[in-house]
Amino acid sequence: MVTSKPKQKKSFDYPKLFSYLLVFLSIFLFIWFVATRRTSDFKLYLITDTYGPLIIEGFLNTIWISIVALLGSVVLGFIFYLFSITKDKYVGAYLRAFTNVFTEIIYGTPLLVMVVIAAFVIGPAFNIYSRNITGLIGLIIYISPYMKNVYQAAFSSVGNDQYMAMDLFGFTAYQRYRYIIIPQVIRILMPPLMNNFSLIIKGSALLYVLSFNELYYSIVIAQSKTFAFVEGYLLMWALYLIITIPLSQLTKLIERKWSL
Repeated sequence: MVTSKPKQKKSFDYPKLFSYLLVFLSIFLFIWFVATRRTSDFKLYLITDTYGPLIIEGFLNTIWISIVALLGSVVLGFIFYLFSITKDKYVGAYLRAFTNVFTEIIYGTPLLVMVVIAAFVIGPAFNIYSRNITGLIGLIIYISPYMKNVYQAAFSSVGNDQYMAMDLFGFTAYQRYRYIIIPQVIRILMPPLMNNFSLIIKGSALLYVLSFNELYYSIVIAQSKTFAFVEGYLLMWALYLIITIPLSQLTKLIERKWSL
């Protein structure tokens, strides 16, 4: 009778924990050193006491508009991916050429310029004058080519040998996508998708030029009224880190989970 060996428990990584503790201690000491060398006191209360509700609203607006922009770019990016793989001789050639030219145009365009063009040129041409909507459209348009490349990398991970194996075992179309293609594509797709989400969150700060009340705009308003510029930027930095650091850790968790 063959008995299976008991699984060995992974030993706790004390050197790694010690290294992180040293890093956090180093950062704390650096912050303490900088804070004690200031010639004037921080007056964060000038911003938070009066403009706290405005900043909270901007913080929440940054999150929801980033989520909507991510979902929109996921859909539009997938459409561009379908355009890029179309095999039709005439219509397909046009769609592939359109996708390539559009991608190159976006790659050469700063996000701020794209937001302004969407708000003041593209939007009015279609009788859309809401700066919130046109700014959101600008974000979606800008991120879509990057999302298209994510789809290309994900679907190209399914090699021809895998398709041959699926044909050999007589997989139906449902079985192909359910058991082989979709799980493998999701494993490749999720980490860059989360990275693009982080890019959208930071890029949403440029919507301040449209007077959209996102995080950057709300703190700039508070700074202009209180003249607490340093305190405002420190608060802005901390609030963006509250969003992006958990997102970064979630990305690493997804990478570890899908790499098993």
